[in-house]
Amino acid sequence: MPPTAENLQSIEKYTRRAAGYDATTGRTWPIRERCIALMGLRSGETALDVGCGTGLSFELLARAVDTSGRVLAFEQSAAMHEHAAARAQALRSLGYRIDLQLASAEDVRLPASPDAVLMHYVHDITRTPSALCNLLAQWLPGTRVVIAGMKFFPWWLAPLNLLAWLKNRPYNVRAAELHRPWSLIEPYLEDFRVESTQCGMGYIGHGRVVSTGDPR
Repeated sequence: MPPTAENLQSIEKYTRRAAGYDATTGRTWPIRERCIALMGLRSGETALDVGCGTGLSFELLARAVDTSGRVLAFEQSAAMHEHAAARAQALRSLGYRIDLQLASAEDVRLPASPDAVLMHYVHDITRTPSALCNLLAQWLPGTRVVIAGMKFFPWWLAPLNLLAWLKNRPYNVRAAELHRPWSLIEPYLEDFRVESTQCGMGYIGHGRVVSTGDPR
């Protein structure tokens, strides 16, 4: 299907930032590592990197599933995908299996069902029902899901929420939707737990798929 207006806005945002994107991720690297640890990956499993960006998580995921496993990934921004493709090829030369697609979350068709899913700073995807519906339809019950991103501060720090919005706006179309940004996917996950990061401006959530459907 043709890209939506929001897809086009998101692609434009990341096209402008692709060249220097990696340099902006240093502060969130420990969160990335924490998320991948929470995925509980084992040798031979299949991991999915949702909205993989430049592929910064590929090496960590590939090493976790080993050469007997598989990493699936997709990214809708051609500029970001170009960097991810170079990373994927470098890992393939070492024997790892990386399956990377240039596709949106609304349209991607996965070649296999993942055992575990990483949704690392993909706020617009977590807030788009059609994207979640397409993804959830391809995940089996029991699939482990780990989500990380930005959120508004607790109510007693509400004056700081302008900062959260300003930091989110350059990257996300739905930058204002930072109250419980995991709320659309939460009903489809069991044992879902959320912990705060970045002094309350970020979060990590994790659980297992219990059902699929149409998130609203």
